[in-house]
Amino acid sequence: MQNRLLMAYEQDFSKHAPNEAVPRIRMLWTSIPAQLAKENRKFVYGLIRQGARAREYELAMQWLLDCGLIYKVGRITKPDMPLMAYQDFNAFKLFVLDVGLLSAMSGLDIKSLLGGNRVFEEFKGALTEQYVLQQLITNKGITPFYWTAEKSNGEIDFVFQSGPYIIPLEVKAAENLQAKSLKSYCLRYEPKYAIRTSMSDYRKEEWLTNLPLYAINAILNILETSSSRLKKP
Repeated sequence: MQNRLLMAYEQDFSKHAPNEAVPRIRMLWTSIPAQLAKENRKFVYGLIRQGARAREYELAMQWLLDCGLIYKVGRITKPDMPLMAYQDFNAFKLFVLDVGLLSAMSGLDIKSLLGGNRVFEEFKGALTEQYVLQQLITNKGITPFYWTAEKSNGEIDFVFQSGPYIIPLEVKAAENLQAKSLKSYCLRYEPKYAIRTSMSDYRKEEWLTNLPLYAINAILNILETSSSRLKKP
């Protein structure tokens, strides 16, 4: 069923998109699993084809965005208010509209998905980010970005505004609770709230809250509850 949906989308490219843009739409669309399979998931035009340039694919990307088939998560240079003012327009990640369709696009084997596989670990992280993004955007008012340090490998998977706060969110695909990038971010910027989401249970620590992946859609409610507790005399 997922493969039939993907085929229908690709047929719609030819029906509704400008004829001259169709080949580039297809190339950009089919490159997304490879883009997300990298350790650094920043979108790289050279993965579409060697020598590709941004200006050649701007129309194709905008068409897919306007149709709701992809999501674009921009990088911010620093986590200040408003986040949109600190967006780096040259760096972003692209995700598709659904985690199941991303699995089908990548040709992921069902046994690897359900049972785990040593060579599946890196793309498992991409699928988890895709899932978390979908949960975030269902919350009205959340526009997710991501943050990377200028001169190190530190990265926060998602950063978003919630009322007067800027929330860093680190995504873990399993129960590995190391959060070196999040710890470094918190030491540098001292956010009021920091969240890690993983397969582990809910826990409140001194400097972060671990939120189970299944509960990520309730993130705003949890933040609101925590904020109310802080305000009580």
